[in-house]
This record gives sequence, structure tokens and C-alpha cells, in this order.
Amino acid sequence: MRRYKVGLVGGTGMVGQRFATLLENHPWFEVVAIAASSRSVGKTYQEAVSGRWAMSRPIPPSMKDMVVMDAQDVAAMAKLVDFVFCAVDMKKDEIKALEEAYARAEVPVVSNNSAHRGTPDVPMVIPEINAGHLKVIAAQRARLGTTRGFIAVKPNCSIQSYVPALHPLREFGINRVIASTYQAISGAGKTFETWPEMVDNVIPYIAGEEEKSEQEPLKIWGTLENGVITPAASPIISTQCIRVPVTDGHLATVFVSFDRKPSKEEIIERWRAFTARPQTLGLPSAPSPFLYYFDEPDRPQHRLDRDAENGMAVSIGRLREDAIFDYRFVCLSHNTLRGAAGGAVLTAELLCAEGYI
Repeated sequence: MRRYKVGLVGGTGMVGQRFATLLENHPWFEVVAIAASSRSVGKTYQEAVSGRWAMSRPIPPSMKDMVVMDAQDVAAMAKLVDFVFCAVDMKKDEIKALEEAYARAEVPVVSNNSAHRGTPDVPMVIPEINAGHLKVIAAQRARLGTTRGFIAVKPNCSIQSYVPALHPLREFGINRVIASTYQAISGAGKTFETWPEMVDNVIPYIAGEEEKSEQEPLKIWGTLENGVITPAASPIISTQCIRVPVTDGHLATVFVSFDRKPSKEEIIERWRAFTARPQTLGLPSAPSPFLYYFDEPDRPQHRLDRDAENGMAVSIGRLREDAIFDYRFVCLSHNTLRGAAGGAVLTAELLCAEGYI
């Protein structure tokens, strides 16, 4: 596999920092440029993140002396890179315009942002679930008038705890889902040092999160028709999203009903046997297994299980029958790895392996 020159747009924020650490020794990708807002332009990366480096690992030596570029200077970045990861903190309309500007400059964009998740010809990808949606890129390129440039996005971090667990069970006809997510503070770009109000506290509201958690799975399970992705009509999904005092990891409690109720043994067998395109291709960031079921009654737990398979696996436990729905269970994913930067890196690997980049 060739080496790709990569840019980080929005490289100074928490997700951008996570991208930096994940890409430090990546076998395919080399970070050659970092861009951010005007307040960081002209500083070295180390200077730009001074006092707000949130990762447990140090700043990658290969990046610390890079001079931060202007994220708005698309032409300058386009001369240096094969594609970019985007994790900017801007207004939604501004993000949409910026990402389209990169795509029109023939720079593929793999985005962590939500701005284009609803765009019908932009694939929103969990690589193990809907890799086939990448085919919509041809229609997007035709709309944009590009030959190389396009935008691909990853979905909201909250759904990547429970949608992967539900996906192998769709053959039984999932019709109703209730999911409550208990979300770590890093999902808000915070630490306990920067958000002391979260110590010994729970906040039962995350702006916009419940709408995303109910709607985005339907696009992921949608069909590609006439150059757009048409969301699935079912299942009905209802969610509550709650911020809890945990550093990393989103846990979900899930209640699900089926048209054809499977046995508990059938469900566990589907989870343990599940594999998909990233595993078949042997992508560098692909977890194996992707789904891990615990028989222990007190698992998964954030501190024990969020880093499974380098934070790229989804852990599941406590499957049992329910008095109202058919079954209930809990599941856990690492929100800044599988749910954010790591999921985007895996998506980029898939895009490269499949010839889109």
C-alpha cells in the first residue's frame, strides 16, 4: 500500500489531537500539514495546543514543530496533501461550505463533523455496516464537478455503541428500539479540569443528540437509489442522551422488539460471528472481533472495556428478555476512538483500499 500525505483540518481541538496521536505511526498515512483557526495560524503545533493538550500520550514528535496553517486557505493545503481529516469547531453552515471548498479543490474530505451527515449524496459510514454506501461518491462528484474530491462523514459518536450491536440482528425484523446513552465528557471536548461542574454530577440533556441518535441509524441502514441515500423507514427509534462523569466511553442501554423473535442463543451467535469488509481487507485499524459479548453480569464497564481492540471494538453484555420489549442489553464504545477519530481513520483506510482516494 502506498503512503498517503494527510492534512488535519481542525487539528488543535480534542478530536484533532486524537487524530494526531492515532496517525503518529500509521502504516499508510503521514501527517504533512495541520490547519486550524486564525488564533493558531503561524504557531508551531506544540505552541498552539500548549495548556490544552488533552491526550494521555505526548504530542507526536513529527508534528510538534509543524507550523499551523489557516484552515480557510484551501489552495495552500490542496498543494500538500492527498486528502484531509476535518474536525473543525465552527458553525454548521460554515463547516458545510469549508468541506465543499476542499472537495471542489480535488481534496477528499473524511469528516468528523455533523454538517454533511444529512446531505443525501454524502456517505455517512460505519465501515463494518454500510461500506456499500461509498458508491454514492460517484453521484456526489458529478454534482460537485470533481474527479478526485468528495466528502465522506462518520456518524454521531452516540449511535456507535448500539447500532453495531443491532445491525447483525436486522434479519429478525427489528421494529422498535429504545436506547438511552450515558456519554463521557470527552464527547463535549472536555476534561474534568476544564469542566469541573461534571464532577459528581449527571446532566440529563445534550443539545441535538437525541435527534441525531434517532435519525442517523436510518440513513446508515438506508438504500442507495438514483444517486442518493434514502433512509430506511424502520425501525422506530426513541432515545435519551445523558452526560455522565466519565472521561471516555459511551454506554447504551437498549430495548428491542422484533417481527420474528430470535432466541438468546441466536442473538449471541450473530454477535460473535459477525465480521465485515474492514476485517476481510485486513485494514490497519480494523478490530477483530468488532463485537465482543460478555457473559459476566457486570460487563461491559468503561474502565475495563472501552479500550478493547485499541478502542475500536464494541462491547456488549447483559442480554436478557424484557417484560415490555423482546430483549434488553447494554453496550459500550470508545467515543473518541471508534466514535470519532478512530472511526474516521478506519473509514479513510476503507476509502483508500477501495480506490476512492
